Amino acid sequence: MVDLSSKSPESRHEHWMAQALTLAGRGVGLASPNPTVGCVIVQDGRLIGTGFHEYERRDHAEVVALREAGELARGATAYVTLEPCSHYGRTGPCADALIAAGVGSVVVATADANPTVHGRGMERLRQAGIDVTVGILETSARRLNDAFAKYISTGFPYVTIKSAMTLDGRIAPPASSRIRGEIAWITGPESRQQVQLLRHSVDAVITGIGTVLSDDPLLTDRSGLPRRRPLLRIVLDSELRLPLESKLVQSAKDDLLVICTNPCLQTGAHASANSQIHEQRIAALAAAGVTVKQIIPDPGKTSPALPELLRQLGEMQITSVMVEAGSGVNASFLDAALVDRLFLFYAPSMLGADGLPLIEKAPSQKPGVRDFTLHRYGSDFAFEGRLTDPWPVQSNLPDRLL
Repeated sequence: MVDLSSKSPESRHEHWMAQALTLAGRGVGLASPNPTVGCVIVQDGRLIGTGFHEYERRDHAEVVALREAGELARGATAYVTLEPCSHYGRTGPCADALIAAGVGSVVVATADANPTVHGRGMERLRQAGIDVTVGILETSARRLNDAFAKYISTGFPYVTIKSAMTLDGRIAPPASSRIRGEIAWITGPESRQQVQLLRHSVDAVITGIGTVLSDDPLLTDRSGLPRRRPLLRIVLDSELRLPLESKLVQSAKDDLLVICTNPCLQTGAHASANSQIHEQRIAALAAAGVTVKQIIPDPGKTSPALPELLRQLGEMQITSVMVEAGSGVNASFLDAALVDRLFLFYAPSMLGADGLPLIEKAPSQKPGVRDFTLHRYGSDFAFEGRLTDPWPVQSNLPDRLL
């Protein structure tokens, strides 16, 4: 039992909601394409039930916590990081489960981002005579589910550009000074460990063939944390140049997707020979556990159409992707206004004008940063900036705070 009697009602709510958010964090890598949700149930200052959502186990956080609380849930307060659902999906409505358990009040961090159910779960609780408070630690709860919010409202995955660079904005030394296939680390081990946590938090990573040919990366999730689905590794490879001996191909276990631009549809005098070569390449990649997908470029472009790629990834229930690529791919995503977040690591060093820049050219429309946070990792620091807000602008929800 925790003695919070001297605290204000809002402070007490924040204390328990922070525990629910910690629980929700345990669902990262396990809940997608559903949101990560945590729930704690409290009776007279005593924690009597906890739960978080794992997609494979079906039950939502509220149901797990209510099962643990049992009959003690009657008259208790439930703290939930996301509005309890009010509709039937893979499971029944969590709002109904809370009503049936007889809880006395429900504290919600944020309303559901799904525009078709936004606010309905809380209204259902209120109609049943349950006191509802919403807005406690809302920002923290939303950051956990930014990807879900975008995916559920647009069908597109949430896109993060991640890069490591020097203080003068260079992501790699000049090609003339590098050994092919050897990664030129810029940041320290603490930053690289954080990158693994970032990979763990997304459904897919995207890179370009240039990065593969120069660095020969693995791009795997080496966080050591459990995940429901393998991290999907995606290579933008217009001409199908991905080496069979690359680390990506050698480690492929049906988790590597290569995006090319019609390699089998050649024209001209050498069409037949080129088509046969590409068919052989696709067959060899398939035998190694690699999937090849063709996406036609936009008019006047040579690389795959990025909006179409993201649309197809959304159809695959990929809710979030992280771009770990070079200057060209970074610029293409920014120029197409497809980036939701930047996570840029800076090392206390400089490479000079010969180093490769973060983007090869400025985007036609300059993206604006809505808000940002600075992080420290060993001797490095990182800039985390959000370019979009995927959550509903309008709320029309009463009693947002006490």
